[in-house]
Amino acid sequence: MLRGARERLSPILMTALAAGLAVLPLVIMGDIPGHEIEHPLAVVVLGGLFTSTLLNLFVTPSLYLRFAKRRRDRVTA
Repeated sequence: MLRGARERLSPILMTALAAGLAVLPLVIMGDIPGHEIEHPLAVVVLGGLFTSTLLNLFVTPSLYLRFAKRRRDRVTA
């Protein structure tokens, strides 16, 4: 389980970083006329990227550790 979390770390961070960097100019330049719709959308997308990255990196592995049956328990059952 921990090996899987370690293997997923790089792809998750790279995907979130690439998408976040693409949306960041819209967040920074939100007060420019014509960006009235794009700015709130970019803020929401950036917040969603941040929270989903945290969930994937911390909450999902801890839930696996808590609720998944151990390998040796499955063999004896």
